[in-house]
Amino acid sequence: MAAAATEPEAGTKKLWGGRFTGKTDPLMEKFNESLPVDKRMWAEDIQGSQAYAKALAKAGILTQEEAKSIVEGLDTVAAEWRAGEFVIKAGDEDIHTANERRLTELIGAAGGKLHTGRSRNDQVATDTRLWLYNELQVIRKALRELIRVACDRAEAEADVLMPGFTHLQNAQPVRWGHWLMAHCASWQRDDMRLGDLLPRVATLPLGSGALAGNPFLVDRQFIAEELGFIGGVCPNSMDAVSDRDFVAETVFFCALHLVHLSRWAEDLIIYSSGAFGFVQCSDAYATGSSLMPQKKNPDALELIRGKAGKMQGNLMGVMAVLKGTPTTYNKDFQECWDLMFDAVDSLHDSTRIATGVLSTIIIKPEAMMKGLSSEMLATDLAEYLVRKNVPFRETHHISGAAVKMAEDRGCALSDLTPADLRTIHPLFDDDVAAVWDFARSADARDTEGGASKRSLLEQVAKMRKYLELS
Repeated sequence: MAAAATEPEAGTKKLWGGRFTGKTDPLMEKFNESLPVDKRMWAEDIQGSQAYAKALAKAGILTQEEAKSIVEGLDTVAAEWRAGEFVIKAGDEDIHTANERRLTELIGAAGGKLHTGRSRNDQVATDTRLWLYNELQVIRKALRELIRVACDRAEAEADVLMPGFTHLQNAQPVRWGHWLMAHCASWQRDDMRLGDLLPRVATLPLGSGALAGNPFLVDRQFIAEELGFIGGVCPNSMDAVSDRDFVAETVFFCALHLVHLSRWAEDLIIYSSGAFGFVQCSDAYATGSSLMPQKKNPDALELIRGKAGKMQGNLMGVMAVLKGTPTTYNKDFQECWDLMFDAVDSLHDSTRIATGVLSTIIIKPEAMMKGLSSEMLATDLAEYLVRKNVPFRETHHISGAAVKMAEDRGCALSDLTPADLRTIHPLFDDDVAAVWDFARSADARDTEGGASKRSLLEQVAKMRKYLELS
């Protein structure tokens, strides 16, 4: 939410100003301030302050009337932010200072009691955790929608065959839906990691003070419940204000999920190229060339791929900021915010864009079938003899000899007759012709997790059950 332009105000007090008599260098003011970045946590700062005011009243530090006045005053501050009417003033170096300054303007001296026993050290950690917890739940919904779309397409298009690749070379026939569920499996792991991360993010530091704890015996479990922190409270006050693992873990999650989205995007970029023509991106997620009228570029997929690279830089940036900081709070931590906000924003956008691409992409089953060749059934040819009790190591060489025969003749492997194949091994019978069936090849891989249609539909059912139960 945009705020009004800064206006100076003489005599504005800083939360830490009592020790200092000299003026701060104006450049240092700008260098030190974080409000342009952390103002996006205005709602979480207000929510945390309201819970803390109630805890102070519960501990007998505030009267119920004072606590009510603070809570209602903060509601007014929130309304100003929501309406874009909050006026930032000189001295508002961060969101905590700005909100408390405005609260005191609204309700008077009672506003000055809100910070009793609280430090910006435990306050900023609380705001950040609360903001992240809220955002990660939104991201999880987007991630699960992507998985649902993949499941729907995999089931609806279960009969579509396509080439499978290793080393980007033709390998074996698979189903389009099997390819989709391969990426779903990585996205499921991302969802599991996110579910595991959420309680560690939603662990309460408030009540830890600057580093040594709170002297007014505020009920931290009460505050955690008020804020919906499912992870309880941070167990050590020094660690509570020092810990930024939850930021590093969040950015790692974002980086790894974008790696997975990038690999998916790379597949589709290749499959949409003229050499393949397996898929076509919808106009909503593609652009043209400024020079070549025939071009349709998969820009959405390329941007996802690019953001994955930038996200790894964000992760390294966070780790580098944290690595040299002594216990407990250090101003260095402020440098993590831009990286964290960018990571969360980029991941949320990328996941939703990926869902849009996958929902609208057009598949070309005929082109996929043209991409299949009988040479991709060379393993099936070897397996034909395995079923006649010939050791696989021997059948592998026999099949290789058949491939060479076809190459020498300049024909497809499937063009070799049973008589041709019997010159290589006597156990090739006329029924060997059944090997040259791509659907049969895929359906022969009927183990759990295999490429058969039955297995594919089972994978979809399991994924849907996971989404329902987790």
